[in-house]
Amino acid sequence: MKDLMRKRTVISLETEELLNKQVALEAMASAKYLAMASWCDAHGYENSAEYFYAQSDEERAHMLKIFHYINDMGGTAVSPAVDLINANFVSLKDIFEISLDSEITVTLAINIIVDKVKNEKDYSTEQFMQWFVQEQREEEMKARRAVELFDLLGEDKLALFMIDERIGKLNAAMAAADASPEA
Repeated sequence: MKDLMRKRTVISLETEELLNKQVALEAMASAKYLAMASWCDAHGYENSAEYFYAQSDEERAHMLKIFHYINDMGGTAVSPAVDLINANFVSLKDIFEISLDSEITVTLAINIIVDKVKNEKDYSTEQFMQWFVQEQREEEMKARRAVELFDLLGEDKLALFMIDERIGKLNAAMAAADASPEA
């Protein structure tokens, strides 16, 4: 029966494995952002904390979107284990640099999936993954902009206050974009 079910799946075993790895990567990103939010909260950066709480929620939503897709296509989604997450950060700048690095890692992983499904002519998964391609472009842009703020403003107390304020404006823009009918 299992062989018969496998024949009815849209995705290959290799694609299923890559998608499950992506599920784990999204879960890890969600947990990292939660740790970052906690650090920001503890250090008085309330706007940055809210930004990372929202990012954590968003990464979990991405994880679930892929998880459901795997199951919907007849595969078997695997609930990921999340290893111990580093919660000791050096500075606010350090957090945003780690965030950018994490987004780049996710983008590269998504590109591997897209390349694989293109080669397999798995048009359904390719179309599904295009949403993530667009999402990662936006996520990297936000993370890069946040890191650029440190180069523009510095890292003294006033600069950190101003950066946290700017992140608050970014949060508001993100919320407005999510609330728009096109989102």
